[in-house]
Amino acid sequence: MEQNIRVTYLEHSAFAVYGGRTALVFDYARPDPDDPGLPAAPGLPFPGGYVTPDALDAFERVYAFASHSHGDHYSRGIFKWMGHKSVSYILGYDITDAPAGHRLSPGETRAFPELTVTARASTDLGVSFMVDWHEAGLVVFHAGDLNLWHWRDESTPREIERAEQAFYAAMGPIYGSRVDMAFFPVDPRQGAMYDAGAAHFISRIQPSLFFPTHFWGRADVAMDFARRNAERRTLVVPLTKPGETIEAARDTGGAPRARNV
Repeated sequence: MEQNIRVTYLEHSAFAVYGGRTALVFDYARPDPDDPGLPAAPGLPFPGGYVTPDALDAFERVYAFASHSHGDHYSRGIFKWMGHKSVSYILGYDITDAPAGHRLSPGETRAFPELTVTARASTDLGVSFMVDWHEAGLVVFHAGDLNLWHWRDESTPREIERAEQAFYAAMGPIYGSRVDMAFFPVDPRQGAMYDAGAAHFISRIQPSLFFPTHFWGRADVAMDFARRNAERRTLVVPLTKPGETIEAARDTGGAPRARNV
């Protein structure tokens, strides 16, 4: 990270990553993204986790990502932003009702003025996103619904084996990648195995910062995952309240740090 970047938790798997005059918005799924009437503070343009017209006006370029068509990751309401200057839509290939945007399949890459986006596989619908934000010196990975999806207490041994094979196959092209910020599911519906995919991702990829997603409003799950991984090289940052924001940078020794703002 060559400059300080802010990250705001919007809701569920939706986050905004922004710095300077550019913002990246991932998997924003509120059905109506209009201004809820909450005032934006200086440097905090996403009050209550909403992407409002005022928020868009704070940036010269906005990149709106939607990893797949599930209703907890995608809303057609994001296309209300089309009237704003310089909004680019980057979508999973399964989103077929979009009036605009760049639809990507796994392995496809698109270049934009500030960044280069490569779609990677998912173990559910759509894709995950690897974003080389070269303007900020930052590589961001958003998993969408890429995860090790099995339920140890309910799945059969064969179902568990298939889930593991699918997950490791999807992870294959990601191994060896540099990742500064990762956004990845920790889904409490999986019971005791809720962190299997996330723990593997951290172990193999070692992102500088890791943000839990997809925890269905269970702040305790995100906090528990952060506690379990407190001694790792990766700093786990559990943002759990819509609108909660951190500023991320590196300290003088090169270690990642994050502070609330």
